[in-house]
Amino acid sequence: MQGNWRDGNRFTLLAEAEQFLPEMFRTLEEARESVILELYLMESGRLSDSLIEALGAAATRGVTVLMLLDDYGAMGLEASDRRRLEESGVALRFFNPLAWRSLAHNLTRDHRKLLVIDGKLAFTGGFGAVDAFLGAWYEVAVRIEGPVVADWVRLFSRLWDSSLSRGEGDAALVRRLRVAPVVHQDAQGMLGRVVWGQGYRYQAIRRSLLAQLASAQDRVWICTPYFVPTLSLRNRLVKAARRGVDVRLLLPGTNHDHPGVRYAGQRFYGRMLRAGVRIFEFQPSFIHAKFSLADDWSAIGSCNFDHWNLQWNLEANQEVRDPRFAKDVQSLFERNFLASQEVDATRWARRPRLQRLREWLWGCMDALLTRLR
Repeated sequence: MQGNWRDGNRFTLLAEAEQFLPEMFRTLEEARESVILELYLMESGRLSDSLIEALGAAATRGVTVLMLLDDYGAMGLEASDRRRLEESGVALRFFNPLAWRSLAHNLTRDHRKLLVIDGKLAFTGGFGAVDAFLGAWYEVAVRIEGPVVADWVRLFSRLWDSSLSRGEGDAALVRRLRVAPVVHQDAQGMLGRVVWGQGYRYQAIRRSLLAQLASAQDRVWICTPYFVPTLSLRNRLVKAARRGVDVRLLLPGTNHDHPGVRYAGQRFYGRMLRAGVRIFEFQPSFIHAKFSLADDWSAIGSCNFDHWNLQWNLEANQEVRDPRFAKDVQSLFERNFLASQEVDATRWARRPRLQRLREWLWGCMDALLTRLR
């Protein structure tokens, strides 16, 4: 599912936590009417403590604060921190609480990341409220202003009001939210739309990426921390590279929070390398960011390109069609390519048997997961 392309937006790329975290906390301090926050990962620690304090301060001064966390992703948030939020006036809800009565139902998780201030300023990306984002993980975000902010608010509101969020009693809080996005005259031509997915039945994000691959004339660069592509995506990558498009993948190196996922994806390296796809493995730290660039078409958000995200999770990306913003995304990619090790096709073909065995084993596990529905 996807929103309409809207003009007159202003998008600002915020590379690394040193940029987006201070900006988010500054806007929280300036909030006067409402704050909505939707996160997958949140666990007790330094970052969550600062966030709880900022949200509580906003609620205390009369700001409506709605916070929606995924029940599984927030398992590390201690009961005392949950009480602090609620006692300060934050309306706190958890998406899809874990339950033994329906194990398959537990697989659907809210993986989206969203912060909206006063209905006119939003942030999205791959961030969460865990201390790893203070330096151990590399992440990016985008600041969003303009008409497309209203689409993000509507997306949040539908989930808040749903029975899955268990927030029916606070539906009136959402209805009180005012959405006042401004059309920026200096940003005419900066088109943006929200694209979201909800499990394997609604894969608008995947379809959008396939469309980018099909239409690209010059380049398709993709950064994702969990790269276990579907057959259709692998075929599109290969076809694009063979027709002369500059196809590059920016993926994690040995710094990875789930090494098995890396091995499962590496079993596809050979075919892509032979077709001319260039693969870069980021070296400084675990790269958790999810962003792409197809000519002047950019996307930043929550979705990884692995089977689990595409089949089960609620995801959302901000897409931008604008050469000015694309230039910033290009510069970000180029800096990260320089900090990466490019996979050499000849050396990869001679990789050790142990590496091949790991790829096979984790590939079997991935194949089993794709059959869970």
